Amino acid sequence: MNDCEKMLDFLAQLRDNNSLEWMHSHQPEYKAARAAFVSLVSDLMEKMLPDEPGLGLINPSDLVFRLNRDTRFSKDKSPYAPSFRAHISPEGRGMVPVGDYLFVSPDQIFLGGGVFHAKMPEITRRIRAQIVSQGSSFEAVLAAPAFCEKLTLQGEKLKNVPRGYDKEHPYGELLKHKSWYVEYPVEKDLFLDREAFLAEAVDVFRRIKPFNDVINKALEGLEMPGKR
Repeated sequence: MNDCEKMLDFLAQLRDNNSLEWMHSHQPEYKAARAAFVSLVSDLMEKMLPDEPGLGLINPSDLVFRLNRDTRFSKDKSPYAPSFRAHISPEGRGMVPVGDYLFVSPDQIFLGGGVFHAKMPEITRRIRAQIVSQGSSFEAVLAAPAFCEKLTLQGEKLKNVPRGYDKEHPYGELLKHKSWYVEYPVEKDLFLDREAFLAEAVDVFRRIKPFNDVINKALEGLEMPGKR
């Protein structure tokens, strides 16, 4: 069983035995699976260095999210998310600035970027302001062949153009968004081939970068109240 298989095997067991008791009795397996994921993130960061030299100053472990779930406002009281996640950015794993996202679970593996959940109204306001002032640049990124070949804009949307904007605004469809992100699904067989997966991930993240750059330009100078 290679490292990627170990990750998926552990996460599948956690999905089916999602309890504090099970996790506490399987700490060696958890630590081994997490170490394998951190190693994968480290290898990916190394291959991304030509495009993101700042990644050389970051500890890959610091970019990996905890498995613990905040269940205070959820009907699902399962204590853990059966997935390994990393936000790969020279600025760390905080929401801003946006970076490259790696999500691995037994049921889904994907690469992503952008704003998945605009937890602050200021994030939404700033991105919409950027769309109004530089919508052509935003659309150019979304229409670029390198982007369109593998990616499409996703995100929660309003039914109508939000209040305060012309209902016939030329960038009305972009303004309807409450989140702006991309996801690229990865087949399990590809993920299990480490070198092939790393090559694909680097290629996809290069395609995502202009999109992230547009989002980050809108969010420049924004201070988050705290990091997850």
